[in-house]
Amino acid sequence: MQELREVILKIREAGELVLRQRARELTSAEILSPEIQELIGSMFETMRAAPGVGLAAPQIGLPLQIAVIEDRQEYIDQTAREKAAERERSAVAPHVIVNPRLTAGDEKVEFFEGCLSLPGLTAIVARARAVTVDCLNERAEPVTIQARGWYARILQHEIDHLHGRLYIDRMLSRSFMSRENFERYWKDLPVAEVRRLIDPRAEQTD
Repeated sequence: MQELREVILKIREAGELVLRQRARELTSAEILSPEIQELIGSMFETMRAAPGVGLAAPQIGLPLQIAVIEDRQEYIDQTAREKAAERERSAVAPHVIVNPRLTAGDEKVEFFEGCLSLPGLTAIVARARAVTVDCLNERAEPVTIQARGWYARILQHEIDHLHGRLYIDRMLSRSFMSRENFERYWKDLPVAEVRRLIDPRAEQTD
């Protein structure tokens, strides 16, 4: 049996064409191939080294409909408990989604969001609070995922990557800022208060 060689891959940043292209679906045979199995391992290594909670194949230069996801408890513990509760964030075991189809719920929630392909930046993004994702796993088996809260946001973010979209396509543009300034000025404020302060449309005029 061939030994898989997992390596940390280069993460592509905004401006790379692959991040703006629709990725192609994989066949079951491709998913089970040594090449894709090795790629999955390397994607997990790359995501954890970043560190991040999700990584899509276009982010490492491959236009394939595959993403890896993991939200570790240690990451959540770095967030204030009330913030984690507000975001409905809990640990998510490592898993793979291939050729996903997403159905979004009607309720939207707004939170700041970042991306490994846009390092050092963040913005408020409205996403569905709950989603259903039908996909294949790393064994080419059909899986249905029901998710809400932060997990639902991660899924939406990664599936956007597979369709050539970045969070900046959905963001409240006036909230776009450096991560450094977010940490310095905004991180402790409720999102609704941030919106009120930065969005003139929220101000009442005579």
